[in-house]
Amino acid sequence: MKNRTKVVTGTVRLSYANVWEPKSINGGKEKYSTSLIISKEDKETIEKINKAVDAAIEKGIGKFGGKKPNKAALKLPLRDGDTEKDDPAYSGSYFINANSMTPPQIVDGRVQPILDRSEVYSGVFARVSINFYAFNTNGNKGVACGLGNIQKVRDGEPLGGHSNAADDFTALESSDDDFLA
Repeated sequence: MKNRTKVVTGTVRLSYANVWEPKSINGGKEKYSTSLIISKEDKETIEKINKAVDAAIEKGIGKFGGKKPNKAALKLPLRDGDTEKDDPAYSGSYFINANSMTPPQIVDGRVQPILDRSEVYSGVFARVSINFYAFNTNGNKGVACGLGNIQKVRDGEPLGGHSNAADDFTALESSDDDFLA
């Protein structure tokens, strides 16, 4: 049977990409995580996400006391970048924060493992497998997003102020190499 809570996105942009090493957020458990920036034009991915969120609510009824809760009362994973983020990278987009305790497999377009960590960064475009699940913790009820695997689609402008050394510098002209002596 097909897993109705799993989605493989169309091409999205990674932001806050902690996909190589787990990181603790606000003192919590260390997790691999990234924010997926999804263009509002990508209707197919958005529809798949909404259906998977609904499936996660159905599957998680036990976490909500056996009754299907009003969706409006839940904390939902698909958020609006135009209203919730003051960042041009999120303009015209939705976003989802996905995380996992286990490292994602990271592959290229031919599904070959990417080993060079500089290849996948905040700003890269990728397809991502994600899974939605219900939670009810300390009075917070909703649907969260688990991070599966990542397939790099293409490079993008790095986010977060990191620049490329080749863009920052020109080659030094030196007639002799004895300056290190």
